[in-house]
Amino acid sequence: MPEPRSPFRIEVDCYAGYRGEETPRRLRLGGRSIEVIELLDCWLAPDHRYFKLRGDDRALYIVRHQVTGDSWELTLYEAPPGGRTEGG
Repeated sequence: MPEPRSPFRIEVDCYAGYRGEETPRRLRLGGRSIEVIELLDCWLAPDHRYFKLRGDDRALYIVRHQVTGDSWELTLYEAPPGGRTEGG
């Protein structure tokens, strides 16, 4: 049985809304910087917040914010249609 994958830690630049809730605006993956062009969905879990985003590379991302540790993880990446990212 394969071992579960560990989450991929990322850096996230956020915008704090009028209620102080952070919303991702930019993802940093290794040496790449991806601007968030669309927030598609967000939902809460007891100790995490999830965001479904579209990046400026047209890829789909789901990121998880661990509120207690203030850390971010990439939980899903889906390449854009055609499998090519702009500039990639």
